[in-house]
Parts: sequence; structure tokens; C-alpha cells
Amino acid sequence: MNKVMLMGRLTRDPEVRYSQGENSMAIARFSIAVDRRFKRAGEPEADFFNCTAFGKQAEFVEKYLRKGIKMVIVGRIQNNDYTNKDGQKVYSVQIMVDEMEFAESKSNSQADTFNQGGFQPSEPMQGQSNDGFMNIPTGIDEELPFS
Repeated sequence: MNKVMLMGRLTRDPEVRYSQGENSMAIARFSIAVDRRFKRAGEPEADFFNCTAFGKQAEFVEKYLRKGIKMVIVGRIQNNDYTNKDGQKVYSVQIMVDEMEFAESKSNSQADTFNQGGFQPSEPMQGQSNDGFMNIPTGIDEELPFS
């Protein structure tokens, strides 16, 4: 079995091309940075994976994905070995995307962008507490779908 699941952020805007011929198909290439669970001094904090999506998946990538967006990718690992112009064998792997979905809401993604740029809200948004959860107004217990 060859199956991999990764969650990370796009490191750059995706590259999308279309194949030639009668049945042209979209091909999207992008890379994601996946944080390492355990970080040691002097070692990288993230691993970077090149990903490729085809067809409808690639069209989705072209329309919705941009640098910094957090995604969950499910796919398979494929060797991408080749011999360079100096005659040396180069070993690499690529993630062939089978499924993908957003790992955070658009508002969280935009908030992360603001926070990375130094923006810090001075107080929680209306209806939101300091812990990031929305406060439920009193007296609406009968309207909640659970109790």
C-alpha cells in the first residue's frame, strides 16, 4: 500500500499548465511545508514536499490555492529519479494528489496572514472571548440543537 496524508501550508503559488491535444487536462504543481512534530536545535523545523494534481483537482488548485493556505493532502508517493547533465543520479520523491481539503477556514487563514505581518487585534471580535470561542448569549438554550 502506498498512501500518504500531509497537512501543511503552500510555500508558493501553484503552477498550473494544460496538456496538449484533443483531451487537454490541467496539471498543477505546488509544494507544501509540513511542520515537524519534534524539533531539535540545528535541524529544520519543517519538511517540504512537491505535489502534483491532475484534472479537476488541478483546476481546483488553480482556482482556490495560494501561498500560505493550509491544506490536507492525501495521495501516494512516487519516485522522480533522473540523471542530471553531469551524469549524476538525482533521487527525489513527489506526492501525487488523490484528495485535498482546506485545513482551516478562510477567516483563520486571513487572520494568520495579518498576524504574520505584525497585526495584533487589540480586543476579541464582537461575540468572541479571549479563548477564540464565540460566547453564546444567555436565554437561548431552547434554540440550541444539543443540550
